[in-house]
Amino acid sequence: MHRIMKKLILLFSVLFAQGVNAQEIEGLLLAGTEDVNTLMQKYLNPAMKGVNYNLNNGWYTTAKTHKAWGFDITFTVNGSIISEEDKNFTFDENDYTFLTVDGGTQEYPTLLGGDASSVPIQVAIEAEGNQVQLAEILMPDGVAKDLPVSLVPSVMVQAGLGLPFNTNLKIRYVPNVGNDNNEGNLFGVALMHDIMQYFGPLDRLPLNVSVLGGFTRVNVDYNLQGVDLIPGSNQLGEFKINSWTVQGVASLDFPIITIYGGAGYGFGTSTFNMRGEYVLEYTEENSGQTITQTITDPLSLDFNAGGPSMTLGLRFNLGFFKLFGNYTLQEYQTFTTGMSFSFR
Repeated sequence: MHRIMKKLILLFSVLFAQGVNAQEIEGLLLAGTEDVNTLMQKYLNPAMKGVNYNLNNGWYTTAKTHKAWGFDITFTVNGSIISEEDKNFTFDENDYTFLTVDGGTQEYPTLLGGDASSVPIQVAIEAEGNQVQLAEILMPDGVAKDLPVSLVPSVMVQAGLGLPFNTNLKIRYVPNVGNDNNEGNLFGVALMHDIMQYFGPLDRLPLNVSVLGGFTRVNVDYNLQGVDLIPGSNQLGEFKINSWTVQGVASLDFPIITIYGGAGYGFGTSTFNMRGEYVLEYTEENSGQTITQTITDPLSLDFNAGGPSMTLGLRFNLGFFKLFGNYTLQEYQTFTTGMSFSFR
């Protein structure tokens, strides 16, 4: 997940990997914030969705709540499967003002796609009645070849605590980590409440049923000033994501195995912003005059993902040590596996 998030925070890091220089990036920004936002929205959207679906998974491995003050520590690995249609996007020059491509349309990989096309995107603007060619941009390769079996992976650590009234509190937390150029944090909270307790003798069955609501927030900032990309001030990349889920959870809890599942709805919102001032320069072709332009906050992207989900899983109970795995049906189908240490 760190590799993908780094690419999300550094807007053009995938371009750097292909040897694109700062002058070409200046040209893309000079094409106008509207064009840049349209292009990057299409390029990043599948990755944003994949992270959202991961964050809404892994909250439970049973519907049975802890006794008061019982607790668990759980480690999970999630992998959301990338849909084939989201590995590529269609560049249609009719969607842009200053970006064109030979033939008018072209297929390019998204961040989660494969190898890029060799067809460049032309960047040109109108200046003093003339069309000024600024750059040819090659879209970068996607990261699919670096991911296990086309999955968007993530790792999560969470703690669960039993409260009175057969309710569990679950917490995910990562404090600010990083270095001088980037830092990020994560916080998540969920409540799971047992409803079998309201059905008298039925609560003696191995069947347990609960309701769960969870929320996870991720914030990452990247100091673009520190990479010496383009002259300017207060340059910062910001990535924020908020994910919510509400589910009904059921499990059959036996001494050795637990069969569990859930159904509900999850959704998330995320933003990706490029903040600060960027001083851009280009040379007017006819006069040879160097023109300087300063732009502020050139990138502001909003993403949404969500829909119904259904989960089915199996847990092996080896005393206080548990091993589990489950599969979730949703827009990006998701595998979850991991282990926990549980003390009731």
